[in-house]
Amino acid sequence: MIVESFVGLSLVLSSPVTSASIAGRTDIALAPAPLPDVSMRPKEAALLPLVRRATECIVRKVSSDPRYDGEALPAAINDLIIESIPACASPVRTMIETHDRLYGAGSGEAFLVGPYFDVLPSAIVRQIRKQTGAR
Repeated sequence: MIVESFVGLSLVLSSPVTSASIAGRTDIALAPAPLPDVSMRPKEAALLPLVRRATECIVRKVSSDPRYDGEALPAAINDLIIESIPACASPVRTMIETHDRLYGAGSGEAFLVGPYFDVLPSAIVRQIRKQTGAR
C-alpha cells in the first residue's frame, strides 16, 4: 500500500530537471547546485520554516478529513497523509526545491521520502492532539 502511495506521490512531485533530460534545450533551467561553504546551522534555519509550512498544510488536510477520528495512531494515517500531498503540493515542492538548493540536486526528494515521512505521522498526531487539547 505504501509503495503504491509513493508511486502516486512521484507523479505529483516531479524530479528535478537534469542536463541529460533536456537534451540541449536552453529554455529549461537546471536544478541549482548546492550553496557552497554554508554551514549546517544557516541551512537548517532556511529549511525549517518550509518544513513547518508543508507540515501545517498536511496537518490541516488530515485533520479535516472525515476519516480521521482524532484517535488514530500514527501508523493508521499514512493513507491520509499521502492523499493530502496533492493539495499541499506547493509548500511540499518549495521544501524539496530549497533542500535541493541547500544540499544538492536530488536531496530534497530523498529527504521527503526518508527522514521527513519517517517522522511525519507522529508529528501530525502530536500537532492535532495539541490543537484539540486531547491526550
